Amino acid sequence: MKKVIKTIGIDARFYGPVGKGLGRYTQEIVDYLTKNDSEHNYVIFLGKQNFADFVIDNPRITKVLADVKWYGLAEQIVMPRLIKQNKIDLMHFPHFNVPVACPVKFVVTVHDLILTKYPTVRATTLSPWFYQLKNIAYKIVIRLAIMRAQKIITVSEFTKIDIVKYFKIKPERIVVTYEGVAKLKTKISEINTQEDKSLLDLKIVKPFLLYVGNAYPHKNLIKLLTVVKHLFKHHDLQLVLVGKIDYFYQKLVALVSKWPKMERERIIFTGYVSDDGLEQLYRNALIYVFPSLYEGFGLPPLEAMARNCPVVSSDRSSMPEILGSAALYFDPEKDNDIFQQLELVIVDSDLRKKMIKAGVEQVKIYDWGRCAQLTLEVYKTIL
Repeated sequence: MKKVIKTIGIDARFYGPVGKGLGRYTQEIVDYLTKNDSEHNYVIFLGKQNFADFVIDNPRITKVLADVKWYGLAEQIVMPRLIKQNKIDLMHFPHFNVPVACPVKFVVTVHDLILTKYPTVRATTLSPWFYQLKNIAYKIVIRLAIMRAQKIITVSEFTKIDIVKYFKIKPERIVVTYEGVAKLKTKISEINTQEDKSLLDLKIVKPFLLYVGNAYPHKNLIKLLTVVKHLFKHHDLQLVLVGKIDYFYQKLVALVSKWPKMERERIIFTGYVSDDGLEQLYRNALIYVFPSLYEGFGLPPLEAMARNCPVVSSDRSSMPEILGSAALYFDPEKDNDIFQQLELVIVDSDLRKKMIKAGVEQVKIYDWGRCAQLTLEVYKTIL
């Protein structure tokens, strides 16, 4: 009797840069599975903005245009219809936005419970009443997704514990698959003339502290700016903040614009930076600093470690689990503790060398291929 080949669907509307951190996760999973799994057929649902980005020549793989926005009412209507039309046996949703009427068995990845932990209007550009309505919808959707999923994938033991505690579900329903760290593109070396020029283009002329990521309130960047302003009185440094200049970054820019000129000019808001530019910033930063109050995983500090940059991090949520003994930690709500830990690393070159060495070893734990393979094993337990 001929073996029936099962079809796995993946909601890849986050695929690539359009989905930021979720996009990286989705892209790595999709790319690995579609190239390495020969036992199953795959249907990859993509949005209009990333449909052309996913390129593969394999009769087992089908691309389907799912031209609906994330989190809207349309995805609740359109996605179930597309899933049914494409005869999916198992769906994987790499984020909590699972259609309430999903017609087949599914796996959901829950990266964190940030909207549950920090349900505040300070974290949104929406009017308070509309935000409250959206927050209620979020709570309904994520609860239904978690309760109805065959398996829940998450990216840290910390988030697994959070999910079990908040939703009162059995721990065995949750599988932890650590994310990976992108490999180094170029060898670590002294910066050359071309790199010097690029740093100067960004007005980086001093040793600098680096932060990469968004500026949502829980990222705690106002606290970081307060501490760094004090650090400037003792050390000849700059702070470089990398992230798209959106509503939240604009608030920080407005805050810094009120500082005295000598201090204001030492804060660099880069806006969007290409992967090559980011490589260079990681490689040349004195310290990568991560003051976040809450993270389900926290990829940027690992990317910094992979590029020989010492990391000084918040001691909250998943960070001690993910960064291990390779980082130096501070209480993100205490200015003095942040100041002291940063200063310790700034003045001690031997400590920085030890942290760099420990960081390179720490990132070896995290591999995208292993993450994707564990994800495939989850599928197999259900099919």
